[in-house]
Amino acid sequence: MVNRPLWAIFLTVLTNLVGFGIVIPLLPYYARALGASPFTIGLLFASYSAAQLLASPVLGAWSDRWGRRPVLLLSLVGTALSFVLLALAQSVGMLFVARIIDGLSGGNIPTARAYIADVTSEEDRARAFGLIGAAFGLGFIVGPALGGVLAHISYAAPAWIAAGITLGAVALAWLWLPETVHRVSASRGPVWLELPRLLRHPHLGPLLGVDFLYWATAAVYQTTFALFASHRFGFGPGQTGVLLAFWGLLGAVVQVGLVGPVVRRMGESRALAVGLVMAGLGLGVAAVSHTATLFVLGTLPAALGAGVSNPALVALLSRSARPGEQGVVQGVASTLESLGRMVGPIWGNGVLGAFGEGAAFGSAAAVMVLTGLLALRLRPLPSPPEARVRMLPLRR
Repeated sequence: MVNRPLWAIFLTVLTNLVGFGIVIPLLPYYARALGASPFTIGLLFASYSAAQLLASPVLGAWSDRWGRRPVLLLSLVGTALSFVLLALAQSVGMLFVARIIDGLSGGNIPTARAYIADVTSEEDRARAFGLIGAAFGLGFIVGPALGGVLAHISYAAPAWIAAGITLGAVALAWLWLPETVHRVSASRGPVWLELPRLLRHPHLGPLLGVDFLYWATAAVYQTTFALFASHRFGFGPGQTGVLLAFWGLLGAVVQVGLVGPVVRRMGESRALAVGLVMAGLGLGVAAVSHTATLFVLGTLPAALGAGVSNPALVALLSRSARPGEQGVVQGVASTLESLGRMVGPIWGNGVLGAFGEGAAFGSAAAVMVLTGLLALRLRPLPSPPEARVRMLPLRR
């Protein structure tokens, strides 16, 4: 049975992903209505990730020093503020402000991951991360559904709903979320200074590389999805939202019901590799599809693969870190993920503009398959005691 703290973490991640899910089908149309060019729309997506790139390692270190609970509460309040500003936006500049604040607040993801590592055993961690992965999936159900359906009322309506949901999550986190750590190692330096050390680590380094490539390719199809559907099939926000909601539902089912059995049978490393290859092949089918039916069929293995590989990757990263540096490792991982989500929109929209929507999806599919093949070459993790001994010492 899932306890209250894990449910509070689940809701924290879910509210962030609801907001992100709302933005994917809505932001291109919202920004275009305010006079933004396609290039500016790409910058809007990148601004969120740039802000998250700055915030994630800082909040990860703060959570190690001052505790997970205050960081999570602060981040939720910031997310609610970003939705209010999005709802009130009357200019492209205000959209940028809202997206940047949302990105800064979205830095609570590494803190949520570190919290899970605090309250779960190693054998249960993949399943617990599967629950958080389900929050990602549900965010892509509720968010696109709200963005697509409520966009027919106004572009502001989904943002007001998201703001209310987030404030509800603040109340639940305040009541249900106990602290798991107290102040430790106040002398630790900025988290991003740990990046070279972690990249040199024999187990963490390759994992962090796979993490970056996964999120860069994911950002390609996430941020070009609406344009792909509009150019290829003539879809609007409502139809795009339905497709994304279906994809999110499938991913949630996979991560709740299949991640545990798959990881037990295959192991985390192999589950990660197989999931990435499956996702890449599915995206390849979607890239060459010219009917909505074939497109949906292609996205099925893509959603299944992503649903398995994401929690397996997060669990591997967590197992490679000492308990005292969970926040640092998760903060560095989120830094690379945010960097990937900055590179992905530039890469995807640039390729789409130059060569068409099929080339954007196709290039992401190729890199996803190559990343899966790279994951097959990951060195197996040692047993937990040996892993703790062989971790490089913390920077002081």
